[in-house]
Amino acid sequence: MSGSDKSMKALREVWRRAENSLCADCGKPDPDWASSTLGVFICLSCSGIHRNIPSISKVKSLKMDHWDDAQVQFLAKHGNAVTKAIYEAHIPIYYYQPTYNDCQVLREQWIRAKYERKEFTELGKQLPYTDGVKEGILWKRGRDSGQFQPRKFLLSEREGCLKYFTKQDAKEPKINVKIDVINATFQPEKIGNPNGLQITYLKDNKTRNIFVYHKSGKIKSRLTRNFLKEGFMEKTGPKQREAFKKRWFTLDHRRLMYFKDPLDAFAKGEVFVGSRENGYSVQKGLPSGTQGNFSWPYGITIVTPDREYLFTCETEADQLDWITAFTSVINQDMTPQEYAIEAYFKFKS
Repeated sequence: MSGSDKSMKALREVWRRAENSLCADCGKPDPDWASSTLGVFICLSCSGIHRNIPSISKVKSLKMDHWDDAQVQFLAKHGNAVTKAIYEAHIPIYYYQPTYNDCQVLREQWIRAKYERKEFTELGKQLPYTDGVKEGILWKRGRDSGQFQPRKFLLSEREGCLKYFTKQDAKEPKINVKIDVINATFQPEKIGNPNGLQITYLKDNKTRNIFVYHKSGKIKSRLTRNFLKEGFMEKTGPKQREAFKKRWFTLDHRRLMYFKDPLDAFAKGEVFVGSRENGYSVQKGLPSGTQGNFSWPYGITIVTPDREYLFTCETEADQLDWITAFTSVINQDMTPQEYAIEAYFKFKS
């Protein structure tokens, strides 16, 4: 066997490792490119982004390019698991990690944040705003009119807050919200713009949504993370005799919020989803004898220490997806902060 054949055999063995079966950056299956300087296996699309940062990453095709022994040994020593442990060691819980279904802009921000700026290699590392402030114009949807208007937004790392102003020269912001109660989620389909963003925050412990987009797509992922699940379900009231009504639901960790419309600014109501050890559970189907009229046949019951919440889904696939999402939350232990949120929900009810 020639030296070249030995190198290709060794390369295939590293390539076949389970850890390298998905793109290190977007999770797309069967990546067929790799970075000879970072040691990660990546898909064709992400390789194009890596190619734009040649001082950090040099990419080669695993099928078409020649790999010498030293490069193969480097891949074998590193691979996706080892490299991720370095460059993704301390990702904030609220940071959105794009997938292969997301646009090129989001994936490039993610890749540059990881490898070029090394934002997640150190715990509590200051993220690189030039002076601790990010300011710019976003087009915001009016709560009542539904029309998008340009508004000035300011994200201050030093003050730990997000502000927006109704006028360019306004001295006082319309809102001033602490970063730790904000979640920003990319919502191109819901908003009808490829650069659409849903900003969710708490005000007086109530959820508020703001819908914006940026014309050039230059929206930072600093505050973003995915909702666990969104979609339509039907629900009935606390007496469980009322007719079921169709509502848009958003599961943001332990907060299940429901809206009349996906673009509503305020939730009509919220349900706290606690942990199994504290008396919370999810059951497939509705209790026998449920009296409320419902048009969708696939039921879900959320059991809490105080009452049961009844929902229905249009399809069995939706039902199973929601049950999976609820189960993942219920199986997690509650933090001290979540106990405080639970206490607020009980006091409110």
